[in-house]
Formats: sequence, C-alpha cells, structure tokens
Amino acid sequence: MPGSRVTARFAVVVGAAGVLAVPAGVAAAQALRGVTLLRALYVSVPVAVGLALIALVTARRARLAAQRTVFAERRGPLRSARAAAWLALYVGVTGALALGVYWILRARH
Repeated sequence: MPGSRVTARFAVVVGAAGVLAVPAGVAAAQALRGVTLLRALYVSVPVAVGLALIALVTARRARLAAQRTVFAERRGPLRSARAAAWLALYVGVTGALALGVYWILRARH
C-alpha cells in the first residue's frame, strides 16, 4: 500500500525535524544577537517534543496501514520512522531534563 510508505516517510521527516529542533535553537542563539540560549531552549525543547509525538503517531499509523495490506512491503521506511521519532523524543526529553535541572539549581542559589 503506497499510503503507508508515504506516511512513514512523512514520519521520518517530522522525526528528523524534531531531532534538529534543539540544535537549531542553539544555533539561533549563537547567530542572533537578541536571542539568549535559555530563551531559545524554552522554544526549541517543546517543539522537539511536539514533533516527536507527531512522528510517533504518524509512524504508528503507517505501521497499522502496512499490516492491513495483503502485499509484502519493505519495512525500511517504517523502521526509520520509528527510529527518528524515538530519537526526537529522546532529544526533547533530554532538553527538558536539562532545563529542569537549571531551574532547580537556579531556585536553590
């Protein structure tokens, strides 16, 4: 079913965008004069988590669509979609933990 491949490829793109959201925020903080690193992370971390959740849902839909077909398909895009989605979630959660530790240390000081 071509729909599952298209959905899986979309999940890969969204997952890759989620992975690159935090580094893009850091790069924006370095390149732009008025943007601090902390404010860039306040924006880029939720974006990464949101894109990761969208990629996970989309990858799941692609997997379910591929299971409903009678024809054998390549599973490469499906595996890549799940890997990109989970990696984006890992990046987002790691960024959220870093911000949480910063808030705790800032509150205690």
